[in-house]
Amino acid sequence: MDILSILIPFVGGLGMFIYGMQIMAQGLENAAGDRMKSLLQILTKNKLMGVLLGTAITAVIQSSSATTVMVVGFVNAGIMNLQQAMGVIMGANIGTTVTGWLVSSVEWAKYLSPVAMAPVAIIVGVVIMLTGKRYATKELANIIIGFGLLFVGITSMSAAVEPLKESEAFCNLFVTLGKNPLLGIAAGAIVTAIIQSSSASVGILQSLAAAGLVPFSAAIYIIMGQNIGTCVTAIISAMGAKKNAKTASLMHLLFNIIGTVIFSAVTIIYMNVANPAWAAGNITQTQISLVHTLFNIATTVLLFPVSDLIIKLAMKIGGIKPEAQDEGKLLLDDRMMETPGIAISSLYTELLRMGKIVGDSLALSNDVLFTQDRKQIEQIKQKEKLVDSLTAGISDYAMKLSALSISRGEHKDVQHMLQVVADMERISDQCENISEFAEQLAEKNTAITDAAKVQLINMMQVCTESYTFALHALEKGDEDSIEKCIERETEADKLQISYRSENIERMTEHSCTMQAGIIFQDVLVSMERISDHARNIAEEKKEQLSRFA
Repeated sequence: MDILSILIPFVGGLGMFIYGMQIMAQGLENAAGDRMKSLLQILTKNKLMGVLLGTAITAVIQSSSATTVMVVGFVNAGIMNLQQAMGVIMGANIGTTVTGWLVSSVEWAKYLSPVAMAPVAIIVGVVIMLTGKRYATKELANIIIGFGLLFVGITSMSAAVEPLKESEAFCNLFVTLGKNPLLGIAAGAIVTAIIQSSSASVGILQSLAAAGLVPFSAAIYIIMGQNIGTCVTAIISAMGAKKNAKTASLMHLLFNIIGTVIFSAVTIIYMNVANPAWAAGNITQTQISLVHTLFNIATTVLLFPVSDLIIKLAMKIGGIKPEAQDEGKLLLDDRMMETPGIAISSLYTELLRMGKIVGDSLALSNDVLFTQDRKQIEQIKQKEKLVDSLTAGISDYAMKLSALSISRGEHKDVQHMLQVVADMERISDQCENISEFAEQLAEKNTAITDAAKVQLINMMQVCTESYTFALHALEKGDEDSIEKCIERETEADKLQISYRSENIERMTEHSCTMQAGIIFQDVLVSMERISDHARNIAEEKKEQLSRFA
């Protein structure tokens, strides 16, 4: 038997399988990007919701490794706590079984056999790709082509290993793996750890099963080992992360190891005592999918009630203690870029958080000019430093996202966010300027006249409302808020012209000091610029909404 004649087509088929799975998953992810963002929004401390979320996301991206890497990123960034992460991890194990069912459909969907349809799918996908002009159409083409390549790959692997049925040594290898649970689990874990994809590892096992090479006993232990091997990607990802992120990857490993230990014991008793004949029979592709799914669902159902104990055990091993949330810490992590749609959603969430910090600074600046309170002045300056730091982090993350293979719509979303973050940062600058004007009044012991105070209060209210409406429009996509923001900005322009003229008259008539008059003028300019930047934010959102009209 020529080993190379088996190995080369098998490896080629594996490569085609993995590539097809990736481009199909990417197409599904891009097509469902907005829905995935919505799924992220519903994540709560309820672990059951986390399980559903983890299942849904993994079913779309078809990789539990990618989901858990993303979870590690969320935990590292402080967006997700360990309780939420536990739920998503449990769900990821269930969601990853989707690919196995697609592969096994060659057996249970004989009238619509994907093997027969694979070449047709590729042809149809290519035609759609070449003739379609819309982005959504091209994503549909990717899904269809990926589907076809996936099945061409699995067919190539199955055909390549067919001659191994005649190899007594190879058949005995699987018999040995079936008789020795530790060896079977280790084999599944090692192969999965090497290729870093449990879906691909299950695909390999199904291709061997299609050739009639895998007994039930060996398959069950190998499947359990695959669940352990898939943890390696998240563990590698957690290297260099904070302790709580490392704990999240450790939770994944503990969950899968505990499930494997429990069900290995059950399997050993059943196959050696209750039904030895069943263990010796060959397993089919559909049965592999069924075992994989039942194992992951049963493990989740069994361990869900005691998941808090797994978290505590992981925390104890990881040596972490609860930490207070640092407002200045950027809640973004490169690991989230494994799924660009969710990374963009997280970037947007951070942008809104920064917007609220700027809003707090603006509220302080409305008071500080009249109170000249040293504590308020210092708070505004500290918030400006915080905003500068967040601006740099958000902008850097956005540039990294722009470099990824994302849709044109997502590119535009990132560009909008870059413009908005720049406008927010400039509003924060103007707030700091106003705090410095308050310092000047205090240092020169100069007071603003009552008439000037009334005008400043009115100007500040109009400009603050302009920013409030802009932030609301940004968060809710409310077109009415956009129009109100623009109305307030227009009003601010008129007020600046009017109040500036009256201020010049006061200075000419010496009803106010020259120093107070100059500071009044500078505050008007700063407030009017705040309303300008607020309008920019609203118009950016308006342009974004127009793309979906």
